[in-house]
Amino acid sequence: MFSVQYAKFLFALFLAVSFLGNIPKSFGQKSELSSDFHKNRRVELRQKLPNNSVAVFFSSPVRNRANDVDYVYHPDPNFFYLTGWNEPHAVLMVFNVPQEDEEGIYYEKLYVRERNVRNEMWNGRQLGVEGAAKMNFDRVENKKEFIKSSLELDRFDTVLMFDFKDDVRDDKNNPSDLYNLQKHFKNTINYPENFDPERYRLYQKIRTAEEEEVPNIKRLIAFYSAQDDTLKEDPIIKDFLNSNEENSLTDLQTRTAYLIRGFNFDIDQLPFLMASLREKKQPEEITLLKKAIQISAQGQIEVMKAIHPEMTEREVQGIHQLVYKKYGAAHEGYPSIVGAGDNACVLHYITNDKTDLKNQLILMYLGAEYNGYTADVTRTIPVSGKFSPEQKALYQIVYDAQNAGINAAQKGASFSAISKAANKEVEKGLLALGLIEKPEEYRRHLPHGVSHHIGLDVHDPGLYETLEVDMVITVEPGVYVPKGSPCDPKWWDIGIRIEDDILITEEGPINLSATAPRAWEEIEKLMKVESPLDDFKLPALVID
Repeated sequence: MFSVQYAKFLFALFLAVSFLGNIPKSFGQKSELSSDFHKNRRVELRQKLPNNSVAVFFSSPVRNRANDVDYVYHPDPNFFYLTGWNEPHAVLMVFNVPQEDEEGIYYEKLYVRERNVRNEMWNGRQLGVEGAAKMNFDRVENKKEFIKSSLELDRFDTVLMFDFKDDVRDDKNNPSDLYNLQKHFKNTINYPENFDPERYRLYQKIRTAEEEEVPNIKRLIAFYSAQDDTLKEDPIIKDFLNSNEENSLTDLQTRTAYLIRGFNFDIDQLPFLMASLREKKQPEEITLLKKAIQISAQGQIEVMKAIHPEMTEREVQGIHQLVYKKYGAAHEGYPSIVGAGDNACVLHYITNDKTDLKNQLILMYLGAEYNGYTADVTRTIPVSGKFSPEQKALYQIVYDAQNAGINAAQKGASFSAISKAANKEVEKGLLALGLIEKPEEYRRHLPHGVSHHIGLDVHDPGLYETLEVDMVITVEPGVYVPKGSPCDPKWWDIGIRIEDDILITEEGPINLSATAPRAWEEIEKLMKVESPLDDFKLPALVID
């Protein structure tokens, strides 16, 4: 027999898991980019490569959580963008010039791990060479063949690559894991064991500098040298900084070229090329981003209705994540930031463990990841349901700054125009309230940038020059007044950020996350609406 209390609990649980039952069906269906999408991206990259070159990409490593437990595998965004491949221990090669084998001409080759029946029993089905061959690649081979091959990369003028990270483990039971794939590649290109990427980049800038570029390069090198004393003692860099008519640029370039004569690899061009590809979104990408953004905005809406002073930061985070998963978003795009009071003044606060939220603002910086594409939506609301006068005054500054930034996000405008517009409003507002005495002091309360690309990464790569149609960016000003700030203590422990995701179009910017209220009046109004979660009560835990 069910007790009345238990029946009520089951009904509340039913409401909790079904309160979003009117979800559009498209959100519950798996949506993937087509193999043609990835093929076309590889073609675009190939067309951008320098003459007689090859671009080499490695999949991301398997990352260990603790002991024998690994994190859920997440593909390298560049690798996924070009391939759609979602398994570890893989290599992609894209050739600028046609290659030939017994089957004919090809421009790309993907190496993937072999299928393993025992591994599949424990960890799920693997695609293997057979699965990859159906994904529109010119050539697919087993990853063991990569290690067996001499690769013959010295026949290319340039081998383009991303520099290596230090987070790849060596699986002693797998002689062709990512560690060994990279090791074989390093040996082939004579990659120095003590390779210093920053020094190499500065050498390359000196080697390729034109006379008119020298002053700017000197300023750049002086900046890096101020942070790294070893650069100051480097003979080439030292002579370049002190160069004049007597110590000619030509002589320095000859010496620099001699030092890197054994390298035909380049770690700078490929990040630039991928950024130029990924900053403008294809229609299929915009569709996925819109879904991720709508899911994230709905999470903010449901929290505004459900939050109450007895909640904890972690409970608020949990409501967001329940909404994400109900809509079919398997993951968050980044660690969730849910900070109340003083925690909202910590820009990358991810502990989310405060239990006393009464009478405080709570900053909720979260984004759902939908089929690899990540939203980035932030709202700041009063836990009590009503802004205090001080909270409202600072909130209005951020709101006005965001509106100015969004309005500045026009096709053809510079990326910096967004920051200039938003920062000006923050500066003006803080001066009016007396939180700062000089205009430049606004940086004390807004220390971060206010716009970035989103996509497969929450901070998607881009050139950050001119805004173009089909870019999707954020506009996210904030004001933070931590305890001890040089102002009236009534402003202390208030942190506010408002962030929306903006699509650049011919007609102007479109706020894709506008369904989540931004104006303080709209927030207070929504927070009075009943939530399906109001009756969701869990029984107390009984620990013997």
